[in-house]
Amino acid sequence: MEITRTLLHSSCSKLPFQTPFLHFQSQVVASSFSSRREITKTSSIPIISRTHFRKPIAASCSASDGSNSSVGSATKVSVADPSVALKKKAMDISPELKGTSIFLVGMKSSVKTSLGKLLANVLRYYYFDSDSLVEEAAGGESAAKSLRETDKNGFHESETEVLKQLSSMGRLVVCAGDGAVQRSTNLALLRYGISVWIDIPVDLVARGVIEDQSQLPAFNLSASASYPEVLTHLSTSYEEVRGGYETADATISVEKLACKLSYDDFGDVTTEDMALEVLKEIEKLTRVKKMMEAAARPF
Repeated sequence: MEITRTLLHSSCSKLPFQTPFLHFQSQVVASSFSSRREITKTSSIPIISRTHFRKPIAASCSASDGSNSSVGSATKVSVADPSVALKKKAMDISPELKGTSIFLVGMKSSVKTSLGKLLANVLRYYYFDSDSLVEEAAGGESAAKSLRETDKNGFHESETEVLKQLSSMGRLVVCAGDGAVQRSTNLALLRYGISVWIDIPVDLVARGVIEDQSQLPAFNLSASASYPEVLTHLSTSYEEVRGGYETADATISVEKLACKLSYDDFGDVTTEDMALEVLKEIEKLTRVKKMMEAAARPF
């Protein structure tokens, strides 16, 4: 696990460390919130803010301050300026968020990746993909796949080590892999941040995988996999980990958001629509935290 620690420390050597804070949930009892230190970032990642769900983009890990440079293994993508409403909402909640990290859980998809990057951009946070870090620590995608097949316990330990390091830092947006919600140890580490389930219809994810077949290996599917095969595989995987997703502090459902915005198709929901909804949910959670702190204050 020393490789994992070195990888993370070299990428985020200036990040502040944080302690557990109030874990907001609709299904789980909340605990307590604590403050964390602010940091000054020195690098950034470009963001696509209006990415349509049917146009996947590559995953990466980086820091973001709104400029066009990249850091570490970040993938360069074109930049679209976030809307005024999105920027304003991010500015409104930042003082109460106090650098609390955000963990995005849900099915692996280009939607979740681009959403994470956009949130990091508007909040001036760092962005990481936990699966990518596990792969880098293992020596690459094929090495990580081999490790999973030959030493499942070792692979799970690597996932836990990555989450342990990320959860100890502040001002992060983390796209967490399914391993984050499949083990009680990892679920406990998510309590150090606000977790949000990005609930994307399985058929939309399957459609995105078929359109961008470079994603097939990430789902352990062959290059010749058909849409029905991909859909069946993803549906089975979804049901296996759904219980873990449901422990998140908040849920952003593409289906419900499309209805709320009166869109004709789920695919019409944009990354920016999702980001604004995530920030609104986080704003509600910080208000609850504030009320709980006021209620606990002595007269």
